[in-house]
Amino acid sequence: MPRGRYSLLDPHDHTPLAQEHFQCAPGPSGWRYVARRTTPAGQDSGSVDLTLDALGRPLRLELHAGDWQVRGAALDGVTWVRTDPTGTEATEGNVPAHAFTGTSPAFLVATTRLLRLTPSASATRVRLVALTDPVLAPRTVDQSWALVNSETHATDNGPLTVDEYEVTALDTGERHTVHIAGDVVLAAPGIELEDLDSPPSTFN
Repeated sequence: MPRGRYSLLDPHDHTPLAQEHFQCAPGPSGWRYVARRTTPAGQDSGSVDLTLDALGRPLRLELHAGDWQVRGAALDGVTWVRTDPTGTEATEGNVPAHAFTGTSPAFLVATTRLLRLTPSASATRVRLVALTDPVLAPRTVDQSWALVNSETHATDNGPLTVDEYEVTALDTGERHTVHIAGDVVLAAPGIELEDLDSPPSTFN
């Protein structure tokens, strides 16, 4: 069960935004990721709890950012309930999309589990509901994912396979690269892996 810490940065000027202290592991249902977030000053700023089923679909999602909260799951596309800071109002949403995304590295791993790409496959289009900080506002986005390289490296704990994905935002054409090993993001725009106390889990 990997435990570690990501630094979340502004992808443009690399300003520190948060630290995400996480643990994750495959389980009977698929995969679970839990994390708490702190500000650069060390104050609690939110949390992530994501469970995927065996096919990589979001079985349960609970996000907190400040006083905002979103609970969601794959149901008739994806369905969610977003609660405001006062707790007096809750708005429901449903979109014919495949899964959720956001600033947490968990969503990058989740998308790769959903798509299960191979290096020889062409790019695959996916529709996601992005929950954007700091108020977890939902926005539907279309992306294209391609697995462009997969390399196995020798480590003290045995072979480690690193997958390189090219992700394209279909509304702007902007492209970026994501490196993932098992269920841990090694590098992505705005994400730096700072600490990892055990090797990434591998998926069957």
